[in-house]
Amino acid sequence: MNPLIKVNGLNYERKAIKTKQLEFGEDLYKAIETYVLPEKKSGDWLAISEKVVSVCQNNVRHISTVKAGFLAKTIVKFVKKYPDDIGFSRAEKMQVAVETSGQARMVVAIILGVLGKIVGIKGIFWMVAGKRVSEIDGFNPAAMYPYTEYCVLPPKNPEQICQEIEKRFDLPAVVIDGNNINIKIISMSQKVPADKKLARLVLLDNPMGQDDEMTPFILVRRQ
Repeated sequence: MNPLIKVNGLNYERKAIKTKQLEFGEDLYKAIETYVLPEKKSGDWLAISEKVVSVCQNNVRHISTVKAGFLAKTIVKFVKKYPDDIGFSRAEKMQVAVETSGQARMVVAIILGVLGKIVGIKGIFWMVAGKRVSEIDGFNPAAMYPYTEYCVLPPKNPEQICQEIEKRFDLPAVVIDGNNINIKIISMSQKVPADKKLARLVLLDNPMGQDDEMTPFILVRRQ
């Protein structure tokens, strides 16, 4: 990962913060205090993987609790496959999405999603499915254990978490949904010196990585 990126003519440094493997139910704020604050400089803002927020909230499901049904198995036949990301191509992961969104809503999402593709409009399926199901992660055979066996659900109250980090540590924060396909800004605290569009562009190459880097925090500073 190149620590520097130029966006709109300005250079930004993205400092990846290495941690131990954070456990389910671990204190997120303690982790930030331990690993991030020693590296913090004035003017920095913090990007946090939504996955680590959910892990600290213990907001996960083990694969043993999921049984893929007919609808989930049908949907995965039509989702886009990526060579370097499992996406939603695994039926168990899609089953969690079905249970989160609801079967009726998912059926409508399929129909409208197919119609959207016919006329060249992408993303309708996830928009209709709603309930942040696109943020569901995990059940990836290529991932670091235990995420081979666990599904990580969208974090609860991400806006409040960002604001609490800013309040406690005088460190503006954003929570991101990042992978090798795309970056999405989930939430931001009030004093982040960037809007969502700029923050996304600064992090667009996914500087946290997608393997076993164990860098769930990125300090961003403008050069």
